Amino acid sequence: MKSLLLRGLARLGLLRPAYRAYESLTSLRAVGRRPPPPDDGLPVPPPRLIVRVAGTPDPTWFLESGRLAAEAISSALSRAELRLEDTGALLDFGCGCGRVTRRWAGVNGTEIHGADRSARAVEWCRVNLPFARFVSNDLVPPLPHGDETFGLVYALSVFTHLPEELQLAWIDELGRVLRPRGALLLTTHGGRYRDRLTPPERERFDRGRLVVRWPEAAGSNLCSAFHPPAYVYERLAARFEIVDFVPEGAAGNPHQDLYLLRRP
Repeated sequence: MKSLLLRGLARLGLLRPAYRAYESLTSLRAVGRRPPPPDDGLPVPPPRLIVRVAGTPDPTWFLESGRLAAEAISSALSRAELRLEDTGALLDFGCGCGRVTRRWAGVNGTEIHGADRSARAVEWCRVNLPFARFVSNDLVPPLPHGDETFGLVYALSVFTHLPEELQLAWIDELGRVLRPRGALLLTTHGGRYRDRLTPPERERFDRGRLVVRWPEAAGSNLCSAFHPPAYVYERLAARFEIVDFVPEGAAGNPHQDLYLLRRP
């Protein structure tokens, strides 16, 4: 029934606005609830912004998942004998309302940047996370940053919500803003998600091909991409050196695979 409804909305060109309305209604579940005191002392975003990045308006999960994600990033860098403090400048691509960016408030020696296509989320970050710099981006490249600006770029659960042509365009763009030997960390829906696929999708996945649902809603949580590791190695990250691959290693983005890449 759900699939039939979504297909009907897609035919009418209403899929994206309908999903935004669903997110708005979901955020109402948190109306009147007082969020817990944040462990980092920073403001907590409103539910309408939280639900767009976390899929739930629950501020407790928003804060905890951001903490776990930051730990996963630091651990991946450590395994590669890299330090966040040595990157010079980092970019949280798809930062939303600062779920992970806020965790870098105490980092010294590194400029903190965020980019997101939600103007509301970016404005909230500018007001409430003044230690970092934030910009808006469109659904398609480019970013407003110069070539070779960052020593680290990470994209948590971003490529999981883009169709193939946008994934390929964005990974090239992130490579452009990375410094030589800079690190790119990204997460994907990998093997843990295979059982959620239909038989035809599973066959495609098993042949090492990308599976994308609802590309019409690109950039939203409704658009879902599933990446077999072979696709990442042979297609998506073909121009990068793969430094680390941890199946289901993206703590804070449950069960997603984690890849640490390096620009040649």
